[in-house]
Amino acid sequence: MKICCLLTGRGNNSLKDKNVLDVLGHPVLYYGANACVKAEVFDHFYCSSDDEKILNASKKLGYKSIIRPLELGAPTAQHIDCIMHALKVMKEEDDYVPDILCVLLANNVTVTSTMVRDCVNELKDNYDILSSVCPVYCDNDHHPLRCKKVDEKGNLVSYTGEVCKSTNRQDLPKCYFLSHNIWVINTKKLLAGEKGDMPWSFLGKNVKPYVIDESIDIHDELDLIKAAYWIKYNYKD
Repeated sequence: MKICCLLTGRGNNSLKDKNVLDVLGHPVLYYGANACVKAEVFDHFYCSSDDEKILNASKKLGYKSIIRPLELGAPTAQHIDCIMHALKVMKEEDDYVPDILCVLLANNVTVTSTMVRDCVNELKDNYDILSSVCPVYCDNDHHPLRCKKVDEKGNLVSYTGEVCKSTNRQDLPKCYFLSHNIWVINTKKLLAGEKGDMPWSFLGKNVKPYVIDESIDIHDELDLIKAAYWIKYNYKD
């Protein structure tokens, strides 16, 4: 079975050069990229980006560069378009079509080799059934039943219209959010056009969750501090 890691990141961000900013001696993208190498489950490594700094940093870890067209480097670009472009380049340049594609997001450090192996092996073992395996984290503080919106009178009302009977988050059913660190995708189902729930419909109809404690996307300087703390106490690679 062909199993590929695709590191994705663009250069045009609100926090300048966020994917290559230094955290404890390494660029942000290093931690996930290195964890995927250490997982020893991939036969190919690629990096899709419009940014030379990102491509150069990933090359040091053995990732082959896929240069995105300008429109895929814009803030409005959709991840699925970057993924499909990368798969097209892999086929045209290397005659390579992976069975499993692990999409690794460059601005998230909360990745370990154990996590990567577990997700890849789960999809391998259930390849005919699952469309993807993705890390998720529980966050009842931001549960949809607690969300509010402002109505036409300017008052706060329930966002969903459903009744939330308790102010205690512990009393609510568990609410999971998709982590933006890795998405392990069944490429056969993706290329066949299978679609699941929006907005990540490209993950397909049968998405197996892999529960983790937390996920840290780098969007501002405070996130860099959180990332450093997580790396110090959790990163084993």
